[in-house]
Amino acid sequence: MQILHTDSIFQVPQGTTPDYNRGNSLLKLLGLMEKNQLAAERDFYLTEHLQFMFPYDFLELYGPAGSDSNVREPERQDNKEDFQKQNIRDFRTTDTTLVRGWVAVGDATIPFVRISYRGGPDSNLSQAANHQLGANIKLYMRIGNAQTSQYIVVPYNEISDCYAVELWGFAGFNLRDLLDSKGKSAFDRGELIPRSDLIKGSMADFNRSGLDNRNMFEVSPDNTMHPIKPLHIELAWTTDDESVWDSKGGANYQYEFNMILRGWDNFLGVGISPNPHGGVGFLEFRNLLSNYFAYSNSRELERKLEPWNFDAHGSKNHNNIVEKFMAVDYMDLHIMKANCGIGLHRHRDNQEVFLMMQGSGFMVVGDWAKPNNRERCFEIRTLRAGHFAMLKGGNLHGLMNPSDEDVSLFMFGGYD
Repeated sequence: MQILHTDSIFQVPQGTTPDYNRGNSLLKLLGLMEKNQLAAERDFYLTEHLQFMFPYDFLELYGPAGSDSNVREPERQDNKEDFQKQNIRDFRTTDTTLVRGWVAVGDATIPFVRISYRGGPDSNLSQAANHQLGANIKLYMRIGNAQTSQYIVVPYNEISDCYAVELWGFAGFNLRDLLDSKGKSAFDRGELIPRSDLIKGSMADFNRSGLDNRNMFEVSPDNTMHPIKPLHIELAWTTDDESVWDSKGGANYQYEFNMILRGWDNFLGVGISPNPHGGVGFLEFRNLLSNYFAYSNSRELERKLEPWNFDAHGSKNHNNIVEKFMAVDYMDLHIMKANCGIGLHRHRDNQEVFLMMQGSGFMVVGDWAKPNNRERCFEIRTLRAGHFAMLKGGNLHGLMNPSDEDVSLFMFGGYD
Protein backbone atom coordinates (compact mmCIF):
# COMPACT_ATOMS: atom_id res chain seq x y z
CA MET A 1 0.00 0.00 0.00
CA GLN A 2 1.33 3.43 -0.89
CA ILE A 3 0.24 7.05 -0.76
CA LEU A 4 -0.01 8.52 -4.25
CA HIS A 5 1.36 12.03 -4.22
CA THR A 6 -0.25 12.64 -7.61
CA ASP A 7 -3.43 13.28 -5.61
CA SER A 8 -4.11 16.88 -4.66
CA ILE A 9 -4.77 18.66 -1.35
CA PHE A 10 -7.16 21.62 -1.52
CA GLN A 11 -6.01 24.09 1.10
CA VAL A 12 -8.93 25.66 2.99
CA PRO A 13 -8.25 29.11 4.50
CA GLN A 14 -8.08 28.86 8.27
CA GLY A 15 -11.35 29.81 9.93
CA THR A 16 -13.52 28.95 6.90
CA THR A 17 -15.59 25.86 6.09
CA PRO A 18 -16.04 24.24 2.66
CA ASP A 19 -19.48 24.39 1.08
CA TYR A 20 -20.30 20.69 0.99
CA ASN A 21 -23.70 21.33 -0.61
CA ARG A 22 -22.12 22.34 -3.91
CA GLY A 23 -20.37 19.81 -6.12
CA ASN A 24 -20.53 17.12 -3.43
CA SER A 25 -18.31 14.15 -4.31
CA LEU A 26 -20.70 11.56 -2.81
CA LEU A 27 -23.60 12.81 -4.94
CA LYS A 28 -21.34 12.89 -7.99
CA LEU A 29 -20.45 9.22 -7.46
CA LEU A 30 -24.04 8.11 -6.87
CA GLY A 31 -25.04 10.00 -10.00
CA LEU A 32 -22.62 7.81 -11.96
CA MET A 33 -24.23 4.73 -10.43
CA GLU A 34 -27.76 5.83 -11.33
CA LYS A 35 -26.75 6.50 -14.95
CA ASN A 36 -25.33 3.01 -15.34
CA GLN A 37 -27.19 0.94 -17.92
CA LEU A 38 -27.94 -2.79 -17.69
CA ALA A 39 -28.57 -5.05 -20.68
CA ALA A 40 -32.06 -6.27 -19.74
CA GLU A 41 -34.94 -4.67 -17.87
CA ARG A 42 -34.46 -4.12 -14.13
CA ASP A 43 -36.99 -6.84 -13.28
CA PHE A 44 -34.36 -9.49 -14.07
CA TYR A 45 -31.84 -8.15 -11.56
CA LEU A 46 -31.84 -8.53 -7.78
CA THR A 47 -31.25 -4.84 -7.29
CA GLU A 48 -30.34 -4.96 -3.60
CA HIS A 49 -27.44 -7.28 -4.52
CA LEU A 50 -26.00 -5.13 -7.33
CA GLN A 51 -22.37 -4.15 -6.80
CA PHE A 52 -20.87 -1.25 -8.74
CA MET A 53 -17.19 -0.49 -9.22
CA PHE A 54 -15.83 2.84 -10.47
CA PRO A 55 -12.04 2.90 -10.85
CA TYR A 56 -10.35 6.28 -10.47
CA ASP A 57 -6.87 7.70 -10.89
CA PHE A 58 -7.07 11.01 -8.99
CA LEU A 59 -8.46 12.34 -5.72
CA GLU A 60 -8.63 15.86 -4.37
CA LEU A 61 -8.89 16.05 -0.58
CA TYR A 62 -9.56 19.02 1.65
CA GLY A 63 -6.63 20.14 3.77
CA PRO A 64 -6.58 20.50 7.57
CA ALA A 65 -8.87 23.00 9.25
CA GLY A 66 -6.80 24.35 12.14
CA SER A 67 -3.45 26.03 12.61
CA ASP A 68 -1.90 23.22 10.55
CA SER A 69 -3.97 24.14 7.48
CA ASN A 70 -0.78 24.48 5.44
CA VAL A 71 0.26 20.84 6.10
CA ARG A 72 -0.33 19.15 2.75
CA GLU A 73 1.46 15.84 3.27
CA PRO A 74 -1.03 13.19 4.50
CA GLU A 75 1.76 11.47 6.44
CA ARG A 76 1.97 14.52 8.73
CA GLN A 77 -1.76 15.24 9.10
CA ASP A 78 -1.95 13.72 12.56
CA ASN A 79 -4.79 15.60 14.28
CA LYS A 80 -7.47 12.93 14.68
CA GLU A 81 -10.07 15.43 15.86
CA ASP A 82 -9.90 17.31 12.56
CA PHE A 83 -12.36 15.63 10.21
CA GLN A 84 -12.05 18.18 7.41
CA LYS A 85 -8.66 16.83 6.33
CA GLN A 86 -10.24 13.45 5.63
CA ASN A 87 -12.94 14.65 3.26
CA ILE A 88 -12.88 14.01 -0.50
CA ARG A 89 -13.49 17.15 -2.55
CA ASP A 90 -13.39 15.58 -6.01
CA PHE A 91 -12.22 12.57 -8.01
CA ARG A 92 -11.55 11.52 -11.60
CA THR A 93 -12.81 8.17 -12.84
CA THR A 94 -11.01 6.15 -15.48
CA ASP A 95 -12.47 4.63 -18.65
CA THR A 96 -13.71 1.32 -17.22
CA THR A 97 -16.79 0.61 -15.08
CA LEU A 98 -17.76 -2.79 -13.67
CA VAL A 99 -20.99 -4.18 -12.20
CA ARG A 100 -21.75 -7.62 -10.82
CA GLY A 101 -24.84 -9.17 -9.28
CA TRP A 102 -27.58 -11.79 -9.57
CA VAL A 103 -30.16 -12.18 -12.33
CA ALA A 104 -33.32 -14.26 -12.02
CA VAL A 105 -34.04 -16.01 -15.31
CA GLY A 106 -36.28 -19.01 -15.79
CA ASP A 107 -36.11 -21.09 -12.60
CA ALA A 108 -32.51 -20.09 -11.81
CA THR A 109 -30.78 -17.17 -10.16
CA ILE A 110 -27.34 -16.81 -11.71
CA PRO A 111 -24.43 -14.34 -11.54
CA PHE A 112 -23.54 -11.74 -14.13
CA VAL A 113 -20.68 -9.30 -14.65
CA ARG A 114 -20.97 -6.19 -16.79
CA ILE A 115 -17.89 -4.38 -18.10
CA SER A 116 -18.08 -1.07 -19.92
CA TYR A 117 -15.56 1.31 -21.47
CA ARG A 118 -16.08 5.02 -22.01
CA GLY A 119 -16.99 5.85 -25.59
CA GLY A 120 -15.86 9.46 -25.69
CA PRO A 121 -12.88 10.72 -27.69
CA ASP A 122 -10.85 11.31 -24.51
CA SER A 123 -10.60 7.61 -23.55
CA ASN A 124 -7.11 6.11 -23.56
CA LEU A 125 -7.94 3.68 -26.36
CA SER A 126 -9.61 6.32 -28.53
CA GLN A 127 -6.61 8.60 -28.25
CA ALA A 128 -4.18 5.77 -28.98
CA ALA A 129 -6.23 4.78 -32.05
CA ASN A 130 -6.40 8.37 -33.34
CA HIS A 131 -10.14 8.43 -32.50
CA GLN A 132 -10.98 5.64 -34.98
CA LEU A 133 -12.56 2.99 -32.74
CA GLY A 134 -15.59 2.04 -34.84
CA ALA A 135 -18.64 0.01 -33.81
CA ASN A 136 -16.76 -2.56 -31.67
CA ILE A 137 -13.70 -2.91 -29.52
CA LYS A 138 -12.32 -6.09 -27.94
CA LEU A 139 -11.58 -7.23 -24.41
CA TYR A 140 -9.13 -9.63 -22.82
CA MET A 141 -10.46 -10.79 -19.48
CA ARG A 142 -9.40 -13.02 -16.62
CA ILE A 143 -12.01 -13.44 -13.90
CA GLY A 144 -10.96 -15.46 -10.92
CA ASN A 145 -9.11 -18.47 -12.34
CA ALA A 146 -10.82 -18.39 -15.74
CA GLN A 147 -9.70 -16.39 -18.74
CA THR A 148 -10.84 -15.75 -22.29
CA SER A 149 -9.38 -18.03 -24.95
CA GLN A 150 -10.38 -15.45 -27.56
CA TYR A 151 -10.94 -11.74 -27.12
CA ILE A 152 -14.52 -10.72 -26.39
CA VAL A 153 -16.15 -8.40 -28.92
CA VAL A 154 -17.64 -5.40 -27.11
CA PRO A 155 -20.24 -3.36 -29.07
CA TYR A 156 -20.88 0.36 -28.74
CA ASN A 157 -24.12 1.35 -26.99
CA GLU A 158 -25.43 4.70 -28.23
CA ILE A 159 -27.76 5.19 -25.27
CA SER A 160 -25.04 4.89 -22.63
CA ASP A 161 -22.26 6.26 -24.89
CA CYS A 162 -19.96 3.40 -23.93
CA TYR A 163 -18.72 0.07 -25.19
CA ALA A 164 -20.36 -2.56 -23.00
CA VAL A 165 -20.69 -6.29 -22.59
CA GLU A 166 -22.69 -8.19 -19.97
CA LEU A 167 -21.70 -11.79 -19.27
CA TRP A 168 -24.27 -14.14 -17.71
CA GLY A 169 -23.62 -17.52 -16.15
CA PHE A 170 -25.39 -20.93 -16.37
CA ALA A 171 -26.10 -21.88 -19.99
CA GLY A 172 -28.53 -24.73 -19.25
CA PHE A 173 -31.36 -23.09 -21.19
CA ASN A 174 -31.99 -21.03 -24.31
CA LEU A 175 -31.31 -17.65 -22.72
CA ARG A 176 -32.63 -15.46 -25.52
CA ASP A 177 -36.12 -17.01 -25.35
CA LEU A 178 -36.42 -15.98 -21.68
CA LEU A 179 -35.40 -12.34 -22.13
CA ASP A 180 -37.56 -9.25 -22.52
CA SER A 181 -37.40 -7.11 -25.65
CA LYS A 182 -34.57 -4.97 -24.27
CA GLY A 183 -32.59 -8.06 -23.33
CA LYS A 184 -33.23 -9.71 -26.72
CA SER A 185 -31.95 -6.59 -28.46
CA ALA A 186 -28.80 -6.61 -26.28
CA PHE A 187 -28.36 -10.33 -26.99
CA ASP A 188 -28.66 -9.84 -30.75
CA ARG A 189 -26.07 -7.07 -30.91
CA GLY A 190 -23.64 -8.98 -28.67
CA GLU A 191 -23.95 -6.86 -25.54
CA LEU A 192 -25.49 -9.72 -23.50
CA ILE A 193 -23.60 -13.03 -23.76
CA PRO A 194 -24.00 -16.34 -21.90
CA ARG A 195 -20.50 -17.27 -20.69
CA SER A 196 -20.66 -20.03 -18.12
CA ASP A 197 -16.95 -20.65 -18.69
CA LEU A 198 -16.23 -17.26 -17.09
CA ILE A 199 -19.26 -16.55 -14.90
CA LYS A 200 -19.78 -19.46 -12.53
CA GLY A 201 -22.24 -20.79 -9.97
CA SER A 202 -25.79 -19.98 -8.92
CA MET A 203 -27.53 -18.61 -5.87
CA ALA A 204 -28.62 -22.16 -5.01
CA ASP A 205 -24.99 -22.91 -4.09
CA PHE A 206 -25.58 -20.99 -0.86
CA ASN A 207 -28.96 -22.35 0.25
CA ARG A 208 -29.06 -22.15 4.03
CA SER A 209 -30.06 -25.80 4.47
CA GLY A 210 -26.68 -27.04 3.22
CA LEU A 211 -24.36 -24.72 5.12
CA ASP A 212 -24.39 -25.90 8.74
CA ASN A 213 -20.88 -26.01 10.24
CA ARG A 214 -19.16 -25.46 6.89
CA ASN A 215 -16.36 -22.98 6.30
CA MET A 216 -17.85 -20.59 3.76
CA PHE A 217 -14.48 -19.96 2.13
CA GLU A 218 -14.69 -23.60 0.97
CA VAL A 219 -18.30 -23.51 -0.29
CA SER A 220 -18.45 -23.06 -4.10
CA PRO A 221 -15.24 -21.02 -4.04
CA ASP A 222 -15.40 -20.28 -7.79
CA ASN A 223 -18.89 -18.75 -7.62
CA THR A 224 -18.72 -15.31 -9.23
CA MET A 225 -21.01 -13.92 -6.50
CA HIS A 226 -19.43 -15.67 -3.53
CA PRO A 227 -20.72 -13.87 -0.41
CA ILE A 228 -17.31 -13.37 1.27
CA LYS A 229 -14.50 -14.19 -1.19
CA PRO A 230 -13.03 -11.29 -3.20
CA LEU A 231 -13.46 -11.49 -6.97
CA HIS A 232 -10.34 -10.47 -8.91
CA ILE A 233 -10.75 -9.33 -12.51
CA GLU A 234 -7.95 -8.58 -14.97
CA LEU A 235 -8.74 -6.60 -18.12
CA ALA A 236 -7.10 -5.20 -21.23
CA TRP A 237 -8.79 -3.39 -24.11
CA THR A 238 -7.92 -3.36 -27.80
CA THR A 239 -9.30 -2.06 -31.07
CA ASP A 240 -11.40 -4.29 -33.29
CA ASP A 241 -8.36 -5.09 -35.47
CA GLU A 242 -6.22 -5.68 -32.34
CA SER A 243 -3.63 -3.15 -33.52
CA VAL A 244 -3.79 -0.76 -30.54
CA TRP A 245 -4.12 -1.57 -26.84
CA ASP A 246 -5.11 0.06 -23.58
CA SER A 247 -3.46 -2.43 -21.23
CA LYS A 248 -1.59 -0.30 -18.70
CA GLY A 249 1.63 -0.74 -20.61
CA GLY A 250 1.15 -4.50 -20.90
CA ALA A 251 0.58 -5.09 -17.18
CA ASN A 252 -3.23 -5.16 -17.67
CA TYR A 253 -5.72 -3.52 -15.32
CA GLN A 254 -6.35 -5.29 -12.03
CA TYR A 255 -9.72 -4.84 -10.31
CA GLU A 256 -11.22 -6.55 -7.29
CA PHE A 257 -14.65 -6.64 -5.71
CA ASN A 258 -13.58 -6.97 -2.09
CA MET A 259 -15.77 -4.87 0.21
CA ILE A 260 -15.96 -6.62 3.58
CA LEU A 261 -19.73 -6.91 4.03
CA ARG A 262 -21.17 -9.36 6.54
CA GLY A 263 -24.56 -10.18 8.00
CA TRP A 264 -27.44 -12.61 7.66
CA ASP A 265 -26.45 -13.64 4.12
CA ASN A 266 -22.70 -12.99 4.22
CA PHE A 267 -20.88 -14.96 6.91
CA LEU A 268 -17.89 -17.16 7.66
CA GLY A 269 -20.01 -19.93 9.11
CA VAL A 270 -23.50 -20.75 10.37
CA GLY A 271 -24.97 -23.45 12.57
CA ILE A 272 -27.17 -24.48 15.48
CA SER A 273 -25.77 -24.65 19.01
CA PRO A 274 -27.73 -26.59 21.68
CA ASN A 275 -27.40 -25.40 25.28
CA PRO A 276 -25.27 -22.41 24.25
CA HIS A 277 -22.55 -21.82 26.86
CA GLY A 278 -24.31 -24.16 29.27
CA GLY A 279 -27.71 -22.52 28.78
CA VAL A 280 -30.95 -23.98 27.50
CA GLY A 281 -32.61 -24.35 24.11
CA PHE A 282 -31.04 -23.81 20.70
CA LEU A 283 -29.07 -20.89 19.31
CA GLU A 284 -28.61 -20.27 15.60
CA PHE A 285 -25.30 -18.48 15.12
CA ARG A 286 -23.39 -16.80 12.33
CA ASN A 287 -19.65 -16.18 12.51
CA LEU A 288 -19.02 -12.87 10.81
CA LEU A 289 -15.40 -11.95 11.56
CA SER A 290 -13.15 -14.07 13.72
CA ASN A 291 -9.62 -14.80 14.90
CA TYR A 292 -10.72 -18.17 16.26
CA PHE A 293 -11.14 -21.80 15.14
CA ALA A 294 -11.10 -22.41 11.37
CA TYR A 295 -10.97 -18.67 10.70
CA SER A 296 -7.82 -17.91 12.69
CA ASN A 297 -5.83 -17.36 9.51
CA SER A 298 -8.40 -15.23 7.69
CA ARG A 299 -6.50 -12.06 8.73
CA GLU A 300 -9.62 -9.97 8.17
CA LEU A 301 -9.45 -8.24 11.55
CA GLU A 302 -5.75 -7.42 11.41
CA ARG A 303 -3.94 -4.47 9.91
CA LYS A 304 -0.38 -4.08 8.67
CA LEU A 305 0.92 -0.78 9.98
CA GLU A 306 2.48 1.60 7.49
CA PRO A 307 5.09 4.17 8.59
CA TRP A 308 2.50 6.96 8.64
CA ASN A 309 -0.01 5.00 10.79
CA PHE A 310 -0.62 5.40 14.49
CA ASP A 311 -0.79 2.05 16.26
CA ALA A 312 -3.50 1.09 18.74
CA HIS A 313 -1.68 3.05 21.44
CA GLY A 314 -1.36 6.25 19.40
CA SER A 315 2.32 5.85 18.53
CA LYS A 316 4.15 5.83 15.19
CA ASN A 317 7.10 4.04 16.77
CA HIS A 318 5.86 0.55 15.87
CA ASN A 319 8.35 -0.85 13.34
CA ASN A 320 5.54 -1.64 10.87
CA ILE A 321 4.15 -4.52 12.92
CA VAL A 322 0.93 -6.40 12.23
CA GLU A 323 -1.87 -5.87 14.75
CA LYS A 324 -4.00 -9.03 14.71
CA PHE A 325 -6.97 -7.31 16.32
CA MET A 326 -9.26 -4.35 15.66
CA ALA A 327 -8.78 -1.45 18.05
CA VAL A 328 -12.00 0.37 18.99
CA ASP A 329 -11.87 4.01 20.06
CA TYR A 330 -15.58 4.80 19.93
CA MET A 331 -19.07 3.29 19.65
CA ASP A 332 -21.90 5.44 18.31
CA LEU A 333 -25.56 5.17 17.40
CA HIS A 334 -26.69 7.32 14.48
CA ILE A 335 -29.99 8.19 12.86
CA MET A 336 -29.56 9.22 9.23
CA LYS A 337 -32.43 11.45 8.24
CA ALA A 338 -34.09 11.24 4.83
CA ASN A 339 -31.68 12.00 1.96
CA CYS A 340 -28.76 12.30 4.37
CA GLY A 341 -25.33 11.22 3.22
CA ILE A 342 -22.10 10.66 5.13
CA GLY A 343 -19.63 12.16 2.68
CA LEU A 344 -16.69 10.44 1.03
CA HIS A 345 -13.70 10.62 3.35
CA ARG A 346 -10.46 8.77 3.89
CA HIS A 347 -9.20 6.59 6.71
CA ARG A 348 -5.45 6.86 6.95
CA ASP A 349 -4.97 4.75 10.08
CA ASN A 350 -7.96 3.05 11.59
CA GLN A 351 -10.59 0.42 10.86
CA GLU A 352 -14.30 1.11 11.20
CA VAL A 353 -17.57 -0.83 11.06
CA PHE A 354 -20.97 0.41 9.84
CA LEU A 355 -23.82 -1.83 11.05
CA MET A 356 -27.22 -1.05 9.50
CA MET A 357 -29.85 -1.59 12.19
CA GLN A 358 -32.95 -0.37 10.38
CA GLY A 359 -33.50 0.60 6.75
CA SER A 360 -30.93 0.45 3.97
CA GLY A 361 -28.50 2.70 2.16
CA PHE A 362 -25.76 2.81 -0.46
CA MET A 363 -22.40 1.98 1.11
CA VAL A 364 -19.23 3.15 -0.62
CA VAL A 365 -15.80 1.73 0.20
CA GLY A 366 -12.75 2.67 -1.84
CA ASP A 367 -8.99 2.94 -1.83
CA TRP A 368 -7.46 6.17 -0.61
CA ALA A 369 -3.97 4.67 -0.64
CA LYS A 370 -2.95 2.47 -3.59
CA PRO A 371 -3.20 -1.27 -2.84
CA ASN A 372 -0.47 -3.50 -4.15
CA ASN A 373 -2.71 -5.84 -6.15
CA ARG A 374 -5.38 -3.69 -7.80
CA GLU A 375 -6.33 -0.29 -9.17
CA ARG A 376 -7.96 2.20 -6.86
CA CYS A 377 -11.75 1.94 -7.08
CA PHE A 378 -15.01 2.99 -5.48
CA GLU A 379 -17.17 -0.04 -4.73
CA ILE A 380 -20.88 0.58 -4.05
CA ARG A 381 -23.22 -1.95 -2.47
CA THR A 382 -26.59 -1.79 -0.72
CA LEU A 383 -26.16 -2.03 3.05
CA ARG A 384 -29.26 -3.73 4.48
CA ALA A 385 -30.58 -4.10 8.02
CA GLY A 386 -28.58 -6.72 9.91
CA HIS A 387 -25.51 -6.30 7.67
CA PHE A 388 -22.33 -4.34 8.23
CA ALA A 389 -19.46 -3.07 6.10
CA MET A 390 -15.94 -2.89 7.44
CA LEU A 391 -13.28 -0.58 6.09
CA LYS A 392 -9.56 -0.74 6.65
CA GLY A 393 -6.80 1.80 7.06
CA GLY A 394 -6.01 3.14 3.60
CA ASN A 395 -9.68 2.94 2.62
CA LEU A 396 -12.18 5.72 2.08
CA HIS A 397 -15.91 5.44 2.44
CA GLY A 398 -19.31 7.11 2.47
CA LEU A 399 -22.94 6.14 3.05
CA MET A 400 -26.12 7.53 1.50
CA ASN A 401 -29.70 7.19 2.69
CA PRO A 402 -31.57 7.84 -0.58
CA SER A 403 -35.01 7.23 0.93
CA ASP A 404 -37.57 9.54 2.50
CA GLU A 405 -37.39 7.64 5.81
CA ASP A 406 -34.87 7.56 8.65
CA VAL A 407 -32.31 4.74 8.88
CA SER A 408 -30.41 3.81 12.01
CA LEU A 409 -26.77 2.77 12.34
CA PHE A 410 -24.40 1.39 14.95
CA MET A 411 -20.83 2.48 14.21
CA PHE A 412 -17.61 1.60 15.98
CA GLY A 413 -13.90 1.74 15.29
CA GLY A 414 -11.33 4.51 15.12
CA TYR A 415 -11.27 7.89 13.42
CA ASP A 416 -9.00 8.83 10.53
